[in-house]
Amino acid sequence: MAREVHYNAADHISPESAADPYLRPAFSASDRIRRLIWNICWTVFYRFSPRPLHAWRAMLLRLFGATIGPDCHFYPGSKIWAPWNLICADQVTAADGVEIYNPAPLTLGSHAILSQGAYLCGATHDYDDPGFPLLAYAMQVGAYAWVCARASVAPGVQVGEGAVLGLGSVATRNLEAWTVYAGAPAAKVKERQRILDVKAPS
Repeated sequence: MAREVHYNAADHISPESAADPYLRPAFSASDRIRRLIWNICWTVFYRFSPRPLHAWRAMLLRLFGATIGPDCHFYPGSKIWAPWNLICADQVTAADGVEIYNPAPLTLGSHAILSQGAYLCGATHDYDDPGFPLLAYAMQVGAYAWVCARASVAPGVQVGEGAVLGLGSVATRNLEAWTVYAGAPAAKVKERQRILDVKAPS
């Protein structure tokens, strides 16, 4: 999948909102209010919920617009920036410390795993534009892919089906299916044995 900008703040925010472009908001007032309400909900009802209550946290995410398949395990220390931009198939896991920064849609395939401290970054800024606008990218983590502990996925990078991003690694380019990557920037290490009966994301 090509890296295409899904959202460019320069196309949505008026230059008249602030004389200094660095002081302009990246999103509309309604979007910022929605995220404020979600952050309050996350702090009060999500973050301090008992670890086994995965169904409760899935319900909260759905209330804020997420598409969550059955048997997903989102742990209380995981953070989702915009639930309404989250699409999950079945049996997705996001461990404590996982951060999903998804100003644009982010899809997690069946049995995808995000281990402790993994970071999926869905946006950056156009540093060649004097206005420094935020650029957000739609992203996908394929079925049976594994983003290991403290690994990071850069904006617009697609993680292929069954791909593995090793401990503390940084993916700056798309990861091929059923391949193991490690390092910063991540480099191909070896092929991974394919798992049978992979379910397609719903």
